[in-house]
Amino acid sequence: MFAKILIANRAEIACRVIDTARRLGVATVAVYSDADAGARHVAMADEAVPIGGPRPADSYLRGDAIIEAALQTGAEAIHPGYGFLSENPDFVDAVAAAGLTFIGPSGAAIRAMGLKDAAKALMAEAGVPVVPGYHGDNQDPEHLAGAAEALGFPVLIKAVAGGGGKGMRRVDRAADFAAALASAQGEAQTAFGNSAVLIEKYVEKPRHIEVQVFGDGRRAVHLYERDCSLQRRHQKVIEEAPAPGMTAEMRAAMGQAAVRAAEAIGYAGAGTVEFITDASDGLRPDRFWFMEMNTRLQVEHPVTEAITGVDLVEWQLRVAAGEALPARQEDLILRGHAFEARLYAEDVPAGFLPATGTLKHLHFPPGVRVETGVRPGDTISPWYDPMIAKVITHGPTRAAALNALARALEATQVAGTVTNLGFLARLARHPGFGAGDVDTGLIARDLQALTTPPTTPPAARALAVIAAAGLHQAPGTGFALWAPLRRPVPFEEPAHLQVTGPNRIRVEIGGQGHDCTLHPDGWWVDGAKTGAQIHVAEDEITVFLQGAHRFARPDPLARESGAVASGLTLAPMPGLVKAVFVAPGAQVAAGDRLAVLEAMKMEHTLCAARAGLVAEVLAGAGDQVEAGAALIRLAEEEVA
Repeated sequence: MFAKILIANRAEIACRVIDTARRLGVATVAVYSDADAGARHVAMADEAVPIGGPRPADSYLRGDAIIEAALQTGAEAIHPGYGFLSENPDFVDAVAAAGLTFIGPSGAAIRAMGLKDAAKALMAEAGVPVVPGYHGDNQDPEHLAGAAEALGFPVLIKAVAGGGGKGMRRVDRAADFAAALASAQGEAQTAFGNSAVLIEKYVEKPRHIEVQVFGDGRRAVHLYERDCSLQRRHQKVIEEAPAPGMTAEMRAAMGQAAVRAAEAIGYAGAGTVEFITDASDGLRPDRFWFMEMNTRLQVEHPVTEAITGVDLVEWQLRVAAGEALPARQEDLILRGHAFEARLYAEDVPAGFLPATGTLKHLHFPPGVRVETGVRPGDTISPWYDPMIAKVITHGPTRAAALNALARALEATQVAGTVTNLGFLARLARHPGFGAGDVDTGLIARDLQALTTPPTTPPAARALAVIAAAGLHQAPGTGFALWAPLRRPVPFEEPAHLQVTGPNRIRVEIGGQGHDCTLHPDGWWVDGAKTGAQIHVAEDEITVFLQGAHRFARPDPLARESGAVASGLTLAPMPGLVKAVFVAPGAQVAAGDRLAVLEAMKMEHTLCAARAGLVAEVLAGAGDQVEAGAALIRLAEEEVA
């Protein structure tokens, strides 16, 4: 076993690797960018080395600086985590050339699976079923459009070097193909430095089922499957293992196909073979096709660990250190069911836009596996993926594990930034998901119900008024000569309170009165125990009661509505202006494209909120802008 390893990554996955390394007695070295100097993974590691500026290209993508850090600190091996350099074969070769061990597959294996078109050809040769489509080299738009016509719409455009939903577009009509192709190629070029795409037939009721494999370069085993069908914009939201509705026959067929794929390239380490299945007639062994192989550890690997009892990071370290596979196929047994939910800083009602902010409060319930790279007080940076944590539950049955996930999400508390927490909790309670009737279109079909913010309970508003008055921790006793003092409280709407006795407050808001009492077990409102938690920050109050309810301190500013009225198009998040489509003097209609903003490796199109004449263009392509920055101003509307 290694004495010391360097982790060429950050945040949650770096912390995850450190946990296992500690248990095995292996010392760890962290690397960090200027933006991550105070990060959790830096604090956890035995040593830490700075490697550059906040942009990934200036730090976590600098293979030379990472290798130099490993050599300087005496690390024997480098663990890549996932993302960044984890699937870069040139980096793998450079690690080996420096006399270090790469904890993962060979550069040759990564190259074999690195481009989707070449990988599909290799898999077809190995007897692994592949999705019908065009995987050729000809990238002429007319040729690609012809290939789509031959397949029949709908089709899926996919970046050959892609992942994470980037460079991927569904096209339902021939008339939309050219624009979708240009958009996919532009995003692919930005994310991967490679604009090439392939065209595949779109499966109407698709389920995304992947198989965890592990090899030692000679033979491989599979650790069963994961279902990752709950997606939005082709990005996974909740994953589970095993897949609901899976039959023994199909599990055996998929497992064998995944092992053939791994052994065909002499695979060493943890990898995932991803399949698309047609679930229109249930799961059938003749209706699954190879999509791609991820030659690294996956974000969702904890659900596999939960159902097999295997620590995949430990296996990675042991095999990279020269050991054979730690188990045979017959040694691996399924144990119950597991779920993982990805908690992100993102504005769900605004279309899941990535968000930033300082985590002023962060709490997870006990008894739940949580993997996170942040702590209370940390900042969600615009430079990196906005993941806050992964919440993982396990139970003897699918129903038990899913109920545990829903309860865990409902008990999780985050203040200081908007998150997808409420969306995840509603998704975990979705009746179709609960019944196991899942496919990749479930979220899109029920998006409005899943993203509609819950109604704020009257008890939450009453408690927010108490917090606005600074009495949420110790109400004390109000005193006046003849009656308890009734006084107004600055709030979002007219509100009054009066302290009616020790730990007792009467709140009047919205034409209703509420009697609130602070008991040893928390606040009771109108005679009912609430279990509410209250967090107060400089600019907002958050009441955790059947979800998170945020109230501004003082009255919220209507910046967004004011911006629309004045004709301003604002940057919804920090990002890079990729393109501007208008110039001063141009006439635009409501919904016309004005600009494209790139943030967190995704492109976001900004459209005109109303018709009008472009008065000013305040930012140009290549500009880095902050959230709320004015980009384009329309002339004031004339009053008739």
